[in-house]
Amino acid sequence: MLSPPQTNAEFSAARFDLAGKRIFVAGHNGMAGSAIVRRLRQDAYNVVVAQRSELDLTRQDQTERYLSSIRPDVVIMAAGRVGGIFANDKYPANFLAENLAMALNCIQLSHLVGVQKLLFLGSSCIYPKFAKQPMSEDLLLTGELEPTNEWYAVAKIAGIKLCEAYRKQYGCDFISVMPTNLYGPGDNYHPQHSHVVAALIRRFHEAKISNASTTAVWGTGRPRREFLYVDDFADACLFVLKNYSGSQFLNIGFGEDVTIAEFAHAVAEVVGFRGNIEYDTSRPDGTPRKLLDVSRLAAMGWKAKVPLREGLAKAYADFLSNTVRER
Repeated sequence: MLSPPQTNAEFSAARFDLAGKRIFVAGHNGMAGSAIVRRLRQDAYNVVVAQRSELDLTRQDQTERYLSSIRPDVVIMAAGRVGGIFANDKYPANFLAENLAMALNCIQLSHLVGVQKLLFLGSSCIYPKFAKQPMSEDLLLTGELEPTNEWYAVAKIAGIKLCEAYRKQYGCDFISVMPTNLYGPGDNYHPQHSHVVAALIRRFHEAKISNASTTAVWGTGRPRREFLYVDDFADACLFVLKNYSGSQFLNIGFGEDVTIAEFAHAVAEVVGFRGNIEYDTSRPDGTPRKLLDVSRLAAMGWKAKVPLREGLAKAYADFLSNTVRER
């Protein structure tokens, strides 16, 4: 069953003017956070950021001191410990504890300092492993999570529910969005801690440079995934901030998916790797399919613009630039 559409009254009451507002972006150095900062500055909004040396969001005292000092009107919670299947499996305590602490501190203290609007960034991994496709917002907590990233997913679910709880108890205008797999400028290209897009870009690039005849892709290649260019996601976040004020979180995606094998070949073509692609079936596939139902957001008037090949070309150019990161 699809989530009910947003009512006209809910939509019209949601109009929120960002002009003149002090907007704090937590996690501005990450891929999503940096894209959101770029988008905000494109429209000359007043953006506030904090370096990790001055603010550790896992520390309640530091978070309270910082938010009390800057008194933001808007908070965008894009901070978090992220990583691919390998990192999630190796560091479950870190993924759960650190993301829980950051969500609690940011959301709770935003309420205490009087933040007018908060946007919490979740993840599509919150949905059950075998959820009906495409995944609509009402499927949350209807089945078991994918074991390879359940620690991260539990923390994100807690963040969503915290926003709902503060809205219900205190009337806070705290909202959440669930992005699909993001890629683009500012991604993490660490050989073990990266997500699939950055991992494949690096792997195929290194194979091309070394003239390797073959390179491996984890799993069978059969799972299906949806990918969204990060600047499209940032644009959607601003759209939602300005136009939405409902208790239901919103999916943000491209609306189409591909198999990992199809995606791997697309990355290889963009990078220029001409060798063979082998599939390491000893590695886990993860969730069989992850495609978001984006009908709610589409009905509000927003749709992704950047096609996959164009986005991959931009991502590869970022990899080749001096901004490449390993975290």
